[in-house]
Amino acid sequence: MNTHRPATLNRRQVLTTVAAIAAPAILPAHVFAQDKYPSRPIKLIAPWPAGGSSDGVMRAFADSAGKTLGVPVIIENKPGVGGTLGAAAMVGAVPDGYTLTQLPLGIYRLPHMQKMPFDPVADLTHIVCLTGYTFGIACTADAPFKTLKEMVAYAKANPGQLEYGHTGTGTTPHLAIEEFSEKAGIRLNPVPFKGSAEIMQAILGGHIRMMSGTTEFAPHVQSGKLRLLATLGSNRNKAFPDVPTVKESGWDTISESPFGIGGPKGMAPAVVKVLHDAFKKTLEDPAVLATLDKFFQPVIYMNSADYTAYGERTFKAEKATIERLGLAKKG
Repeated sequence: MNTHRPATLNRRQVLTTVAAIAAPAILPAHVFAQDKYPSRPIKLIAPWPAGGSSDGVMRAFADSAGKTLGVPVIIENKPGVGGTLGAAAMVGAVPDGYTLTQLPLGIYRLPHMQKMPFDPVADLTHIVCLTGYTFGIACTADAPFKTLKEMVAYAKANPGQLEYGHTGTGTTPHLAIEEFSEKAGIRLNPVPFKGSAEIMQAILGGHIRMMSGTTEFAPHVQSGKLRLLATLGSNRNKAFPDVPTVKESGWDTISESPFGIGGPKGMAPAVVKVLHDAFKKTLEDPAVLATLDKFFQPVIYMNSADYTAYGERTFKAEKATIERLGLAKKG
């Protein structure tokens, strides 16, 4: 006769068993909630002051992409350090697709000039390239020169007396003029600002005589308050067909500056694709295209793979440029 009695579960064992049985039923809902992207607002850093042309373009992209994504894309302005604070903010950021930044050309250049807290190739995910800046050299309407050649003659006659504003040390508007000045054999006084909006206030207020920057100067040139001496692209700007390029004026200096959207390293490919597709779609939005036209910015589209390759090439090319100009960081 079997006298063994069935084992009796104590209270702790019962609770453990129940929890183990219930867990699978609870876990999938939690996982699904995490997998849904996007499910909350996305922060997009514009590394320039509010109110400038860059800020306006980034807000147009954000508004349009937000409609496609179904969540707000909120602009956060982080001006300073030549437009690199957005890239710096990606270091250590969670790569979940909720923290993004504009990637201006300066992020590939400044690490060669000074110690920076990020590597533009290793620390970033390149999502999509969207547009690019048109740069120009403008002066006050009462300046004692009307063409770039006349400006060069004035600068030679008054060495070190002519100042120009730019968007920060190491940015394209700064280095383009330094390269041009070297080829023209003149010495200008660079005055750094945090962005185009501040430059416009300074030149319209008569605090500086000349500027190198984006086409935020355009409406003031059209109104006669400023004079456009030259543009820095490969071709003349369609809004100012009578204004020559710097190269046409006699100095082989061309500066073009594509930019797009990036995030922290390690982003999931599926999230990158969602963001790429949403921002690519903005290039079909009439409101976005109108904003680009307002600031004379062309559409420059690159998908994630092409944009990543562009970043790698540009980082190497900028190193050569910085070394040629003698601006490379020491040590």
